[in-house]
Amino acid sequence: MDTEEPGDPRRTIELLWGVPGPPRRGPKPKLSVEHVVFAGVRVADADGLDAVTMRRIADELGVATMSLYTYVPGRDELLELMLDHAHGELPGELPEGWRAGLAAVAGDLWRLYHRHPWLLEIRAGRPTLGPHTFAKYERELAAMDELDLDDVQLDAIVSLLNGLVAGAARGSVDAARAARRSGMSDVDWWNRSAPVLAGIPAADPAHFPRASRVGTTAGQTYGGSSDPEHHFRFGLDRILDGIGQLAGA
Repeated sequence: MDTEEPGDPRRTIELLWGVPGPPRRGPKPKLSVEHVVFAGVRVADADGLDAVTMRRIADELGVATMSLYTYVPGRDELLELMLDHAHGELPGELPEGWRAGLAAVAGDLWRLYHRHPWLLEIRAGRPTLGPHTFAKYERELAAMDELDLDDVQLDAIVSLLNGLVAGAARGSVDAARAARRSGMSDVDWWNRSAPVLAGIPAADPAHFPRASRVGTTAGQTYGGSSDPEHHFRFGLDRILDGIGQLAGA
């Protein structure tokens, strides 16, 4: 008889792909795995990933906490299911041309992270082996079909692109949260901070001429301390330029 060892991915993979578990005695379950996943996404969207606990999800669904383990083995497995579910929101089609295709892939992921900021809080360590995550990877690779690159290069480009989007989106989400928590815009924050710095001799701009010049110019251009969307667009263009050079396209 097969048993599931701690850390065994079998049941998670089966849940991701809709493989039914072993038959159980007793009354027909009131819920489904999908109900539990949808509830998890609602809680995460409203209150962040830390709020996603088995007890909170049970309260959302109006059932006893222990009954949830009938559907998912635990919180870690639920997070994987939520992640794969969110990837299912990404479109499948691509525009013509590798550059437009990769730009669409990156832009779609940027928007997904802003719809579900909790995705940026998941520290998986290993890929989620679900259908929507597979489809995401397939689409990312399909965008480069016309490029003369080997498989390792293609995979590395996908990783590079995902890293750029996640990093820039995290900066954007964090900036928005900081503004909400403090009740101050970037301009308000700087207007309060600048006089304090001006009163500290060691912080004199003459000691940091490059930082002072570039920071001032960038801040005036952004209208704030940073512009994560500009960083995203700038970084994406540079990556696409580099891919074009690598592939001779």
